[in-house]
Amino acid sequence: MAAMARVVALALLLFAAVVPAVAQPVAPNLDAVTRLLAEAPPDARSARTLGTKRDGNGVVIDGQGLVLTIGYLINEAMSVTVFNAEGKPVPAKIVGFDYETGFGLVRALTPLGRRPVQFGNSGALKGKEPMLAVGHGGRDGTVATFVADRRPFAGAWEYLIEDAIFTAPAHPNWGGTALLGADGKLYGIGSLQVGNAAGDSQAAQPGNMFVPIDLLKPIFADLLAEGRNGAPQRPWLGVYTTELMGRLMVTQVLAGGPAEKAGIKAGDVLTAVGDKRFAGMADFYRTLWAGRDAGAAVDLRLLRSGEPLTLRVASGNRYDYLQKPKTY
Repeated sequence: MAAMARVVALALLLFAAVVPAVAQPVAPNLDAVTRLLAEAPPDARSARTLGTKRDGNGVVIDGQGLVLTIGYLINEAMSVTVFNAEGKPVPAKIVGFDYETGFGLVRALTPLGRRPVQFGNSGALKGKEPMLAVGHGGRDGTVATFVADRRPFAGAWEYLIEDAIFTAPAHPNWGGTALLGADGKLYGIGSLQVGNAAGDSQAAQPGNMFVPIDLLKPIFADLLAEGRNGAPQRPWLGVYTTELMGRLMVTQVLAGGPAEKAGIKAGDVLTAVGDKRFAGMADFYRTLWAGRDAGAAVDLRLLRSGEPLTLRVASGNRYDYLQKPKTY
């Protein structure tokens, strides 16, 4: 661990050195990041994919113990624990969770004694810009990184971030990590590890995908007041998909979800939403969501064993499908 600390200390110096003199870096607030533990009940629907015990990071964003994290860590959780500046566990309650962005908020029940970070302007980040990916543990949990790419990210679970931040090298404990800039501000929250942060046209470069902090700003007040995004929810099908040889194939249908009720099966190849065809996973989501709210009927055209088929799906609201957190 001492050797790791020396390496990170050197990386922090290099991080400062590559920033132009007109934008002198501030001392990074590494202590704002806490370890975050959450436990979901065994019968939680998300337990099948995320497990019941989740271990990641959270970022303190106000002086009253409000902690921002990636939402899958707290999804359907019955208990959440964060840690104060002395390293002692502190119970927390779930404040809000947004499925569209993936952000989650919890609040510690007693003060954490950690200095909060301010939000940066993630839309201004450019390629090759030096950053710090900060997990819990101070310097031992910090990786000097850079912005490798800005591009859409489509997740198999009906998830799309249009302007995701990709960084390299990869942080080994990415869930809920803070992406800090040279100004010490928060630019993103760690979501995933990816095999090619620079994009498909570049040589493989492992890294992370961060959800831009700008996506939190317009929904922040709703999450604090209502626990969710106040805008109309997108139609949700309850399918996992993958792109295979230029086609979009269903790999999993969630039990009890809208797609299963409509007769969608794993192995079906999706070809169109109504009379509108799409190109790939991200375009499928855009086509599905365009002009529709949760509950809308959706005609999905597909191929099953090579034969064309159209099924009408009564789309759902993902909030209604998953268990309500016990800590609300």
